[in-house]
Amino acid sequence: MSEQQQTLAQEIKFEGVGIHSGARVKMTVCPAAENHGIVFSRVDLPGAPCIAALADRVVDTSRGTTLGDGEAKVATVEHLLSALWTLGVDNALVKIEGGEIPILDGSAKPFCEAIERVGLKAQDAARQYFAVQQRVTYVDSARGVQLDVYPSPDYSVDVLVDYKSELLRHQYASYNEGDEYAEGIAPCRTFSFLSEIGAMRRQNLIKGGDLANAIVVIDEKVPQAELDSLAELFGVDHVRADEQGFLCNPPLRSGNEPARHKLLDLLGDLALIGQRIRGHVVARRPGHAANTSFARLVRKEMLELQKKQGVPCLDLSATPRMDVVAIQSLLPHRPPFLLVDKIMSLTETEVIGVKNVTMNEGFFVGHFPGAPVMPGVLQVEAMAQVGGILVLSTVPDPENYLTYFLRIDNVRFRQKVVPGDTLVFRLTLQGPIRRGIANMRGEAFVGSALVAEGDLMAQISKKQ
Repeated sequence: MSEQQQTLAQEIKFEGVGIHSGARVKMTVCPAAENHGIVFSRVDLPGAPCIAALADRVVDTSRGTTLGDGEAKVATVEHLLSALWTLGVDNALVKIEGGEIPILDGSAKPFCEAIERVGLKAQDAARQYFAVQQRVTYVDSARGVQLDVYPSPDYSVDVLVDYKSELLRHQYASYNEGDEYAEGIAPCRTFSFLSEIGAMRRQNLIKGGDLANAIVVIDEKVPQAELDSLAELFGVDHVRADEQGFLCNPPLRSGNEPARHKLLDLLGDLALIGQRIRGHVVARRPGHAANTSFARLVRKEMLELQKKQGVPCLDLSATPRMDVVAIQSLLPHRPPFLLVDKIMSLTETEVIGVKNVTMNEGFFVGHFPGAPVMPGVLQVEAMAQVGGILVLSTVPDPENYLTYFLRIDNVRFRQKVVPGDTLVFRLTLQGPIRRGIANMRGEAFVGSALVAEGDLMAQISKKQ
């Protein structure tokens, strides 16, 4: 696995039906900038709203994993996420015309084949890992479900399934980083029990399901005449169980295909942690509700550790403390030289501000053509503007004051900042403001990576 972030070398397109909605869906998976993550965009809705592939955005797990933000939702994301994340894609923008990922053949195989066909592109930013520090556990005793992650220098996942069906009494599947995912796990198809089919139909689900994209496990004895009644549902002339008791076409792709598919789903749901992990996951009877609840627990543990380590933990979709209009009432800067978009928090000693870096910035025209990089001096200027808000907030009539920076020391640029990045600045007072002089420590982050830092001295002065 690469130590650098990766994206697709070029976009890939898919078209098919959603397994539950039955609706025809078009989807394009596009390359994305460093630290972008995997984001879904509902391009069929006004404004093309975006939904980050994070556990915090899970809104439904009844028959798959559904992500949502406000009115925008994307269902059945697990197979695509499983393929992207496990094959090493860190950053991608998924443009989708519809509310459900196409089911294709019921597995992640078509996604893997397309990813391998176009290849991956290495990016300059280092890949960030969460090294599990202590055991994290999710338990649903009523369902006999338990998921654990243990500290480990590598990433591995073990899945055990145990159903009341004689066919699936016990099955086991595992993945270790570096295994042949595309050959051994990705081709394994989704499955359902025959006893569940009627209930799902009554719930207006599986409108796009058939024996070409799903396995039906016969968990109850039924006469052939009843199986024949399923023919119309599946759009075939005749339905017959194989010798083992499965309905599927083509036949099983491996002896433990159901367990391997549960592993495939879990790998996709674990991508919602939002950062690659180093740990050993053991899952007994996993399902989407348990998987995503477990992913939230691990993500919470990761964010708490980052907070202890000094990385700001923000919900960038939350209402800001100050928007750009309020900022302009405090700072004299105006576009194109206003380099802070919003203030997320402000206390007597600390301020956290955000700058969304887009390709529309004027400086990218010449810095540099074909390889846009935000100049370090402008990162420092943005940091200084956020610090200016902290200093001005200490006087009762800030509109009558200006801040002038007297000194900038110990500046370090640790990683490039490029279009698509979201810069998070944290400025902290290093002591009381005396005689109008403030000393601050400034840090700039993209995701959990520290990209720039420095010590700033500023003077607050009344306007003449």
